[in-house]
Amino acid sequence: MKKTLWTKNFTLVTAASALGAIGGITGGFALSFLVFDETGSTLASAFILAIQLVPHFVIPLFAAPLMDRLPRKPFLVGGDAVNGILYGLAGIYLMLGKFSYTGYLGFSLLLSSLGAFDELAYNSFYPKLIPEGMEEKGYAVSSMLYPVMKVAATPLAALLFERFGVAWMLLLQAAFSILASLVENRIQIQEQPRLDGKGFSPRLWWRDICEAADYLKRERGLRNIYGYMAVTNGVASGYSPLLIAFFRTAPGFTAAMYSLFSVAEFLGRSLGGAVQYRVKIPPKRKYGFAFGVYQFYETMDMCLLWLPYPLMLVNRACAGFLGINSASMRQAAVQRYLPEHLRARVNAFESICIMAASSLFSVILGALGEVLDYRLCVTLAAGFTLAVCWLTIWRGRGDIRPIYEASASD
Repeated sequence: MKKTLWTKNFTLVTAASALGAIGGITGGFALSFLVFDETGSTLASAFILAIQLVPHFVIPLFAAPLMDRLPRKPFLVGGDAVNGILYGLAGIYLMLGKFSYTGYLGFSLLLSSLGAFDELAYNSFYPKLIPEGMEEKGYAVSSMLYPVMKVAATPLAALLFERFGVAWMLLLQAAFSILASLVENRIQIQEQPRLDGKGFSPRLWWRDICEAADYLKRERGLRNIYGYMAVTNGVASGYSPLLIAFFRTAPGFTAAMYSLFSVAEFLGRSLGGAVQYRVKIPPKRKYGFAFGVYQFYETMDMCLLWLPYPLMLVNRACAGFLGINSASMRQAAVQRYLPEHLRARVNAFESICIMAASSLFSVILGALGEVLDYRLCVTLAAGFTLAVCWLTIWRGRGDIRPIYEASASD
């Protein structure tokens, strides 16, 4: 019997992810413009982004040991359900009340705390739903899903934003989150608790943290990968308020053009994901391919906002095409490399690094956007990230290459 990737569980988690992505894209698009439209400040937008990221490097530290010992499905199902309820309440509030920057900061912190649980549970649960030997195909589907939804939902989000406003879009996001929760609840998988007949205690939590820390001390390759991922994702988060401000203030640019600007990258990612699903890169070439993509991506960011608008779209499409291939390859390699009983804790470490860097760079680039040209800010940040890539991925190639080659058997 031929093995298939599309088992019932994998199909269900993919459908739930699609529903969550559609809701997140429509709601996120509206919220990304809400703060800048209300305040007119890139720094104010950056503070919102930064506070949203804080729980992502605090909560995983406490939750990951528990998730490595308890079933992860309830965290995923419950997280999406509560997320939908909160977004629904936010939409109703905006219909009846006025925008409050301080109130929005607090609400963002609450939603982000819930999202941190959900993201950690998903990243640790998802590998269990991929049939053995199909990891790269599974992560190619996962990586391609969001771009496809982005292509479909972003132009619609721009239209809904102009026509109906933020409140109705948040209600739409709430509906999609609850639907995702219902779909996830149908996943059938056996997850055994690992508590050895004892309750979870602070001493057990500390022992689990120390076990994961000892593992990472021995894994220089993982530390270098996580270091570069933290910087490149952190800087990319910092671009967000700058790009919004650029498209909102530069002559001849509009919010609709921003939506197409984003779609171009995700169209490239969709095509790249389709290629990744069908084509295998030889194991010995995986590290070199990934490193080359990182160089290309940072170079494209450096020149992005200096190009005419049509070339911006080409820039993002090309970067997206190559970026998704390196991302799915890295995810499959790293998740296969990690021991199952440590996966949530090590994934939490990566999340903490990325979110800490995202918070830091969001504030730094937001502040720079107050005094420097938006284009210059993006160029300087991309040049810095390029240097970090050489200091981590290239210098640590002896330890990183075996991680990529360990996924050669799929």
